[in-house]
Amino acid sequence: MAEPRRAAVLGSPIAHSLSPVLHRAAYAELGLAHWSYDRFEIDEAALPGFIGGLDASWAGLSLTMPLKRAIIPLLDEIGETASSVEAVNTVVLTEDGRLLGDNTDIPGMIAALRERGVEKTESAAVLGAGATASSALAALSRICTGPVTAYVRSAARAAEMRGWGERLGVDLRTADWADAAEAFAAPLVIATTPAGTTDALAEAVPDVPGTLFDVLYDPWPTALAARWTARGGAVVGGLDLLVHQAVLQVEQMTGRTPAPLAAMRAAGERALHAAG
Repeated sequence: MAEPRRAAVLGSPIAHSLSPVLHRAAYAELGLAHWSYDRFEIDEAALPGFIGGLDASWAGLSLTMPLKRAIIPLLDEIGETASSVEAVNTVVLTEDGRLLGDNTDIPGMIAALRERGVEKTESAAVLGAGATASSALAALSRICTGPVTAYVRSAARAAEMRGWGERLGVDLRTADWADAAEAFAAPLVIATTPAGTTDALAEAVPDVPGTLFDVLYDPWPTALAARWTARGGAVVGGLDLLVHQAVLQVEQMTGRTPAPLAAMRAAGERALHAAG
C-alpha cells in the first residue's frame, strides 16, 4: 500500500477556500487514493511553527492571504515567477526536505485567458492596485504588447503600481478611479477589486466590449460580468483563474500531468452552486 501523502491550503480566513474541493477532485480523477488535502486556519504569527512541524508525508502547500509574502523567508528556494511579484502561493516539499516556492496565479491567469482565445493583446486596463493587481501586471508583461492603464483610488496606490510596472517591464500608466469607466475602451480589462467595488460601473459597459477578466468567483456573476455578457463581450471569471492555478499546483505537487482540468472545474461549480 502506498504511503500517505498530504497537502493543504493555509491562510486566514480559510473556511471559504475552494482549494480542497479542486485538489480532492484531481486526486479522485488521478486515482491517488493515498493523497489527502486539507485546510488550516494559519496567520502570519503561526506560520513558522506550522512549517517547522511538517514531516516527510507532506508533498505541498497552497497559500492564500495573508501568507503569500510571509512564507518567503521560510523557503529554501523561490522561483523566478514568484520572485517577480514577491508572492508565493505554492510550496513543494522535495524528498530531501527542501521547500521550493512558486507562484501559479500568474501562469494561471495566462492559461485562463488563452482558454477564452486571448493569447496577445495590444493594450489592457487593470481595475485596482492590490496583490492580485501586481499578479495581473506580471501576466500582462507576457501577453500585452502595448500600454496598460491601472485605475486606482490614491496617489500612494498609483506610485505602488508604477513601481510594479517598472519592475515587471510593463508600459504602465495610472488613472484615477473616478475615471474607471474609461477602462472599458481597452480590448482586455482585468478587474482585481473586492466584491461590490465595480457594481456601479456596470452601466458604463460599451455596446461592443472586449474581454473582461473578473477575478471574483463568489458572488458570481458580478454585476459587471453580467452586464458584460449581456453586451456580448467575452468574460473570464475567478473560478477559471482558481482552477487553472490549482491545475498547476496539482501537477507540481503530485508529478502527474496533465491534471484533470474539467473534473476540477466541475467540482468547483458544484460547490459554488451548493453554497449559493
